[in-house]
Amino acid sequence: MRANKIYIIGFLVLAAAAGSWLFLGRSKAASAAGVRNIHAKIATIQTYISTTGTVLPRNRLEVRPPVNGRVEQILVQEGDMVKAGQILAWMSSTDRAALLDAARGKSDASLAYWNDVYKPIALVAPIDGQVIVATMQPGQTVTTSDAVIVLSDVLIFRAQVDETDIGKIAQGQEAMGTLDAYADTKIKCKVDHIYYESKTVNNVTIYAVDLKADELPAFCRSGMNVSVDFKAAGKENILTLPVDAVKKDKDGSYVMVSVPGGKEPARRAVVTGITDDIRVEIVSGLAGEDQVVVQRKKFTMPKSSTGTNPFAPARPGGASGSRH
Repeated sequence: MRANKIYIIGFLVLAAAAGSWLFLGRSKAASAAGVRNIHAKIATIQTYISTTGTVLPRNRLEVRPPVNGRVEQILVQEGDMVKAGQILAWMSSTDRAALLDAARGKSDASLAYWNDVYKPIALVAPIDGQVIVATMQPGQTVTTSDAVIVLSDVLIFRAQVDETDIGKIAQGQEAMGTLDAYADTKIKCKVDHIYYESKTVNNVTIYAVDLKADELPAFCRSGMNVSVDFKAAGKENILTLPVDAVKKDKDGSYVMVSVPGGKEPARRAVVTGITDDIRVEIVSGLAGEDQVVVQRKKFTMPKSSTGTNPFAPARPGGASGSRH
């Protein structure tokens, strides 16, 4: 009786060991093959159109003197906010400057007289804005073509959008700007103006798009480079799969669905929607309870490879990265 029990226990141990070996063997085989079963998930997909641009003034206005002459006094400095009608600087015409210089050589009374009789010319701000250039110094001579003060009403992002994407951009569309020099700062903005005239840059047709930020950080300056992500198509609460789970051939898109009973996976045609390059929308052909079989791609060395480091520089007379 005791011997029978020993035989039964031994048989159960052997059976358990065989089962474990079979399970581990199959798991290792599946792992080696890179096969995994997944379910489609309800998620949100948001797509973006990414491009680059520059921080620029929406309206850049140069305040120039009405006559040739000399700058007498600058009343503002770069960064100051000014109002329309505010006096920015005083200047003298060429004749007034000559009279004052002559009077200064005579006496203080003569200088005071001509200062009172011959009034200086005021340079006035024509708009509300910010002073972005104020480099002139008192005593400097100027002509009617010189900008004494430069104003900007507001800084904007001017993005360059490819002709293949311009049809997806609309007035008021939301976007996110990131200054290249301050990558951690995200700036919400909206499309303010879409230009109709194209430009060709490196044989690519592009259109300029102006974006107005909700709020600009204090360190934002004209001329900075910016990356812009336009918020494009998006859907919420949709059935999705990872992009590597969906295959495509001449007959359309399909997935491989797990079949009960250990049978080979079956092909299932699906209709796909939008994608963010990570997940893809499954419009029809698949239910949430279906198990989708995903085969990971294996990396194989090119046939011509020698097995050496492909990133090592090639040496004359030898293979890449080889030693002599």
